[in-house]
Amino acid sequence: MNNTFLIITSIAGSNHHVLRLYAEECAKKNVTFLVIGDTKSPVNFELAQCNFYSVQRQQNLNFELAKSLPFKHYARKNLGYLIAMQQGAEIIIETDDDNLPMPEFWSDRKKELKAYLLTDQGWVNIYSYFSVSPIWPRGFPLEHLHKKLPHIGELKSIECPIQQGLADVNPDVDAVYRLTMPLPVLFSKLENIAIGNNSFCPFNSQNTTWYKEAFLLLYLPSYCSFRMTDIWRSFIAQRIASTCGWPILFHQSTVWQDRNTHNLLNDFRDEIPGYLNNSSIIQCLKELELKEGTSNIPSNLVTCYQKLIDMKLIEIAEMDLLNCWIHDVSKTKQ
Repeated sequence: MNNTFLIITSIAGSNHHVLRLYAEECAKKNVTFLVIGDTKSPVNFELAQCNFYSVQRQQNLNFELAKSLPFKHYARKNLGYLIAMQQGAEIIIETDDDNLPMPEFWSDRKKELKAYLLTDQGWVNIYSYFSVSPIWPRGFPLEHLHKKLPHIGELKSIECPIQQGLADVNPDVDAVYRLTMPLPVLFSKLENIAIGNNSFCPFNSQNTTWYKEAFLLLYLPSYCSFRMTDIWRSFIAQRIASTCGWPILFHQSTVWQDRNTHNLLNDFRDEIPGYLNNSSIIQCLKELELKEGTSNIPSNLVTCYQKLIDMKLIEIAEMDLLNCWIHDVSKTKQ
């Protein structure tokens, strides 16, 4: 797993044992392990085989974004992505400090895989293929939950530079699910499923693999609902990926989640902008006239984020951060 980086954002509290587990396995697999801290992180956090970036260390980074990112926010993970790019990453894996790896998590990553490919299907609840019980991913529009699942056809060899893994036990579902449905959940070991042009399903930042050509799409917005930052990123990534001919791949669980403590009503409140707007976001993104090809990813990012700003779902201050991100990513290539 040369030139592979694992990135986690953590305040390194009660989950120190999880970080230690990742650190030990990363050392065995030759994976560079980055932990991005925040204001609640201990200044002298130490863990062998882990490269920890405290707030103080982050502020000394030679990135424009380091000077502008808000504190106490998950989007500080953006700095981890930039550090990995600057250090020559070819593959970036991201997860969270309450997700524990299964043995399969450490398998060599492959960009080209066998998968069932779904195109021109609109909203597709990928979780339903992996479970006989009713379940849906966080960010999936509630009004589409009863939509019939498309037939998955035959396996094809597909190149996918963005790959989302599922999580067992306490998967990434929304507050409505957690308040009304039973957990834990164990997903089946179905073959990979990829969604292509004009098919959509939210993906998260909890067990996700990104290849170099897609690194620009890693950007997490800061000035929106906390519970939507990775979800709305995924919508924009899917829209722009379609201009590059990239399907998004979903694969079986390779982590299980021992979920950090959450107030579910607070989660519900923070997810309301998604419940009300996720369908319209995708519709508006579909209607944008984006340019084809990887060279146009920067301008397409600006166009997509400007649309969400126009929809008053993301604050206008986001555009300054996005421009810093695009500039910083370009610097990592020099």
